[in-house]
Amino acid sequence: MSRFHVGSIVKRIAVFADVQNIYYTTRQAYGRHFDYRKLWQRVSSQGTIVAATAYAIARADERQINFQNTLKQIGFTVKLKPYIQRSDGSAKGDWDVGITIDVMEAAPRVDVVVLLSGDGDFDMLIKKITADYGVVAEVYGVPALTANSLIDAASTYRRIEEDMLLPAT
Repeated sequence: MSRFHVGSIVKRIAVFADVQNIYYTTRQAYGRHFDYRKLWQRVSSQGTIVAATAYAIARADERQINFQNTLKQIGFTVKLKPYIQRSDGSAKGDWDVGITIDVMEAAPRVDVVVLLSGDGDFDMLIKKITADYGVVAEVYGVPALTANSLIDAASTYRRIEEDMLLPAT
């Protein structure tokens, strides 16, 4: 029997990627981009990915469109939210509520929830789904830029380090 089976049942996994958070934290910590293909390979080796969603900001930028197409080719559903430029020059493009709703809807149907984010706002969500649904909650985040409360809430914390990044260009 494979080590990836629980009894005779393959683990069902749902993946949720906070694209902006991962982009900015890997850029700040390493000056490089996250390798979503490598993540997919690692996670899928643990069971079957039954849902995978990447949450991003819609920009009519060719590089962003290519990146989103790559995510789709890997197997992610890409959800886009408009980029909002405020009159004071600041910007908004936050997916926290959308990610939370999707995780809450998926948690009763899966064995493992994988969250890519270092955002401490998700700590209560992770605590709730592990307590209420008994799912394993894996959090991937950049070590120096992941909230301790999120690390503590996770069943397993996986450090995003250089081996999870694309080569420097």
